[in-house]
Amino acid sequence: MSVLHAAPLLEVRGLSIGYGAPIATGIDLQIAPGEIIAVLGPSGSGKSTLLATLAGIIPALAGRISISGRDITQAPIQDRRIGLAFQEPLLFGHLDVLGNVAYGPRRHGASRPEARARALSLLAWVGLEDLARRSVQQLSGGQAQRIALARALAADPLLLLLDEPFSALDADLRTRLATEVARGLRERGVGAIHVTHDVDEARLVADRILRIQATGAGTARLMP
Repeated sequence: MSVLHAAPLLEVRGLSIGYGAPIATGIDLQIAPGEIIAVLGPSGSGKSTLLATLAGIIPALAGRISISGRDITQAPIQDRRIGLAFQEPLLFGHLDVLGNVAYGPRRHGASRPEARARALSLLAWVGLEDLARRSVQQLSGGQAQRIALARALAADPLLLLLDEPFSALDADLRTRLATEVARGLRERGVGAIHVTHDVDEARLVADRILRIQATGAGTARLMP
């Protein structure tokens, strides 16, 4: 199904974001299943704050957030079906690669065999199934980032939030991994918001590019 004709996966209306005082206001946004939106903007403009608000890490100051028609504006993080991947992989050091990827399914009630099967499937998707029992301290930067992405998808999110997850990688690996991840998300019907400073990367992976632009009085809005 074309993402242009699918019912919205994510719908945001009149959203205001910030830590007490608003950073950006009046945000309206729709994302279809499998659609990838890139968000650009200068440091401090609210890109990461937008992701944190959608994920439930910080509360919305105003507005409404819906996933597949369900209002999640006040829902706790674990009930939103939203995955997160950051610039730093932030892997659990006390768990091996398989344990990191299986963590989400186990936390959401999957049995140990179910969680292991899902983790191995995702490790195969990122091309690292041979590293299932490796310590995360032994991973290269690119390997760790792949594991972090697999872990983010393991809990079966409907929406994945990507906060500059490739910026610490060299240019060739960044391009290759960004392309592979975008293709995999579309195949799985997982929507994504990709925050980046890199216009070329945004053009490479995204169906649409939006920018957070200042509107005066210390606030900004999300613009095409």
